[in-house]
Amino acid sequence: MTTPALLPLSGRRIPTLSPGASSFPHHRATLRLSEKFILLLILSAFITLCFGAFFFLPDNSKHKRFDLGLEDVLIPHIDSPKEGKHASGQVVIHGQGGHDEHRHREEEESLRDKIRADHERALQEAKEKLRKSREELQAEIQTEKNKVMEDLKKKEAGPKPLPPVPMPKVVGVSDGEPPEPDAKERRDKIREMTKHAWDSYRQYGWGHNELKPLAKKGHSTNIFGNSQLGATIVDALDTLYIMGLHDEFKDGQEWIEQNLDFGVNAEVSVFEVNIRFIGGLLAAYYLSGQEVFKLKAVQLAEKLLPAFNTPTGIPWAMVNLKSGVGRNWGWASAGSSILAEFGTLHMEFVHLTYLTGNPAYYQKVMHIRKLLAKMDRPNGLYPNYLNPRTGRWGQHHTSVGGLGDSFYEYLLKAWLMSDKTDTEARKTYDDAIEAIERHLIRKSNGGLTFIGEWKNGHLERKMGHLACFAGGMFALGADGSPDDKAGHYLQLGAEIAHTCHESYDRTVLKLGPEAFKFDSGLEAVAVRQNEKYYILRPEVIETYWYMWRFTHDPKYRQWGWEAAQAIDKYCRVSGGFSGVKDVYSSNPTYDDVQQSFFLAETLKYLYLLFSSDDLMPFESWVFNTEAHPLPVLHLGNITLPGSEPAQR
Repeated sequence: MTTPALLPLSGRRIPTLSPGASSFPHHRATLRLSEKFILLLILSAFITLCFGAFFFLPDNSKHKRFDLGLEDVLIPHIDSPKEGKHASGQVVIHGQGGHDEHRHREEEESLRDKIRADHERALQEAKEKLRKSREELQAEIQTEKNKVMEDLKKKEAGPKPLPPVPMPKVVGVSDGEPPEPDAKERRDKIREMTKHAWDSYRQYGWGHNELKPLAKKGHSTNIFGNSQLGATIVDALDTLYIMGLHDEFKDGQEWIEQNLDFGVNAEVSVFEVNIRFIGGLLAAYYLSGQEVFKLKAVQLAEKLLPAFNTPTGIPWAMVNLKSGVGRNWGWASAGSSILAEFGTLHMEFVHLTYLTGNPAYYQKVMHIRKLLAKMDRPNGLYPNYLNPRTGRWGQHHTSVGGLGDSFYEYLLKAWLMSDKTDTEARKTYDDAIEAIERHLIRKSNGGLTFIGEWKNGHLERKMGHLACFAGGMFALGADGSPDDKAGHYLQLGAEIAHTCHESYDRTVLKLGPEAFKFDSGLEAVAVRQNEKYYILRPEVIETYWYMWRFTHDPKYRQWGWEAAQAIDKYCRVSGGFSGVKDVYSSNPTYDDVQQSFFLAETLKYLYLLFSSDDLMPFESWVFNTEAHPLPVLHLGNITLPGSEPAQR
């Protein structure tokens, strides 16, 4: 699940020379800044050396020698068997007078010779610089710039070697061909749609974060800092691998090896780059075994750590990858961090500690958990906003959709990924879901179960598309529920899946709106114009897949196929796939964005829905909130660095 897309920040253009304008003015007084700077440096170095020579060159007539050796003053002799120590424990400093005078004269002469030689060399270099033309000076300046850039790149690209760790057992990462002919045919269609989305991005948006499929050019938003980080490449890698599109996977790997650079001056969303980039790179590593993905994931993770430098340890929403400076979204309640953002780091950070041996990642996410456990929660609910400076809740708004969603998902998945040893995470999840059932889940007059939003003591009878993931979460968490409630939660998952299918079925395009209401006689229908769009979101299809895996009820495959057909009919264009602005219009306009999560999640879940259960089995894999599969860590008696031994 992803937070709502935000408008890109406006950029500042740098003035450029007009066509035909000379880069090198003819008059010496108008030399460019870099040339002036180098000449000033040379002249100041020359003057400094001259004065230095005048004042500091030793003079035999005036020079006085100290009999006390310098080393004798600066170096204390402590507990030396020769010198002894006062009973009081004070350090004794011994002077050693009467040293050989001849040795000192030799040292002085040597020092004078060295200063003279340095002086002559600097003088000669200064003369040579002054004889050079502007073009030669500029070439030297450019050479020095290039050298500095190369050194910086080497610094960025030279990660410390990671300790060897046992690779988790990788099971069910390919094939998964279904025995049913119609399912196989539909799965092939999903693969073809993926290839169209990828090939279009490859042709028109390669290296950009996302694609504008109608304009046929690259696209980005401020969650990626308006820098070209190839988000679609990283997000799509594991999908390509699972579908057997190995040539496409290899193209993506080559781009990452040659171009993916996190040393850029870019302010990014900690949450988004964690779930998309770190999650995507780790999944690609575990699936393919290619070390480059692990190394890149660790390089990026190190860039995110400064975001945790807050008074409470709750991270900022954004961090500058180059400077490490963090801040929160301007629209968030009273400068708060967001529950679904700082609460959706655990899976990736546990794997980072496992792979690197660095306890910092694990400790930071466990600190967040412990801090939340100590806080009072109104009605047992977690508000969506928490101030990282004061450690206090912001506005009392609770949602299982945007701003809250994946916090609850990661509590459950932390337990599953730990091979069900992280019982603290499971207990926290169970308590949270109990409060959500009591206060947020209701049945409409028409019998549809929905999850509302709690705002300052009032339940808003509206459900977002993002909240539709919860049907799958309830099903996934059914096994292991307290008080033998497994059947209850599987049924609850089925009811949420039904409601979300209705939100699709009650539109003209058979695609679901961004949000839908349950009041004033309207049920599962969007009311506001700005809630009628569909941006290729995956959450409803995600729930269909989980429900299919746990029940094998054929309606889930049928519902998934209906959605796939609608996407192919109304969202497909010659340059890829685009979101639509009004699912209730028979002639919708496009938003002209092919989201990276369309390849990471929507198409992957559709493909898995029509695959056999032995492809990515739940016993071995847990999917992060961007649908990137991470292996279950069967740690047994192994303890993660910085953690306490697991309690069963």
